Formats: sequence, structure tokens, C-alpha cells
Amino acid sequence: MALVQRKSVLPVAEERRRFQRVKVHLLGRYMLADRREFPCQVINMSPGGLAMLAPGIGNVGERVVAYLDHIGRVEGKITRLLDNGFAMTVGATPRKRDKLAAQLTWLANRDILNLPEDRRHDRVAPRNPMGVLKMENGSQMPCRIIDLSLSGAAVAAEVRPAIGTQVVLGRVQARVVRHLEDGFALEFIHPQLAETVEDNVTAR
Repeated sequence: MALVQRKSVLPVAEERRRFQRVKVHLLGRYMLADRREFPCQVINMSPGGLAMLAPGIGNVGERVVAYLDHIGRVEGKITRLLDNGFAMTVGATPRKRDKLAAQLTWLANRDILNLPEDRRHDRVAPRNPMGVLKMENGSQMPCRIIDLSLSGAAVAAEVRPAIGTQVVLGRVQARVVRHLEDGFALEFIHPQLAETVEDNVTAR
């Protein structure tokens, strides 16, 4: 029994020696081996592994595929279980590890410099700027989407909800993060895919 336990923790210790983890705040989704999907929040990461807060916890050694904001697709195996999540390896080629290291450095610097949300992804004007906002109380109001990214949108509407208000833009859950001169900025609860983001936010 002791041999099995020792074997399960050795890769973690090795990964910690090889790569320095940085504290991050990344939202995403992950899929366990049985194909169940859950939202997650990565709290620290290195090019060789990560730790996440997660509602659905698998078993040590189980394969996980995750899609993370700013990072994209990563996969690996669960190395240890945490109180409210788990740690996993990140399987990557040397080239991808170098890219991950650069991304993590940028993310760490972004947090230090406190760059605004709309600097994290390129923002574009949607082809169809008209949308519908659903409020917490169930009411709806038409809105105009000023610009859009994978992580948020700038919106103009008759009413400016208070900062922190949870809303749904089309089919996308979001929160109001700041007021603008001609509207307000939304941060999506979960990052969107480039292929579907415009259809999702303009859905009625």
C-alpha cells in the first residue's frame, strides 16, 4: 500500500522541482474520463501542472481535458485531490511548454499591472449588434452590443445595471464589471469560443 501511495505522489514532487507555479485566476471547463463536464477555476499553474477549484472530482490517475481562458485546451492526469478540487499534470511537448511559460508570465504580469478586462482578448464589432439582456428579476430589455471579445462585451441599453449585477446576454451568463460613458462592460462567467460567441450573445 505504501508503495502505491509513494508512486502517486512522486510525479507531483518531480513536477514541482522542474517548473515554478504561478498564482493565476483562470476560469474554464473540464471533462473527466466519464465525459461529465464541470466549470472550474485554476488557482495556480506551471507549464507542467495546475491546481483547480472544481465541483466534480475524479480519481488519482484519471485523465482530464480542460479548456481554460487565455490558455486553451490542456490535458493531463489527476495527481492529488484537494479539499475543493484537484491538482493535475499538463501533458505538453517542449515547444508547447515554452509557449505555456510565456503565457503564464504574461498572466502574472497582467495581474501585477492590473490590466483591464478588455485588454485580455481582441475586441471586435459584431456583425449583428442587436441583443437582449435578461436581468436577475427575469425582466428583459433590448440592447446594442458595442464590441465583443471571447471574455466580455461592451453594451449600451436604456438602463445601466449596478456593478456586480448578474445578467444573461443572449445565452451567455455575465456580470457587470464597470460603467462606460455610453453603456457598461460585461465579463462573461465562462470564456466563449470564437466560432460561436457572436451567435450566443445575439440569441433571442
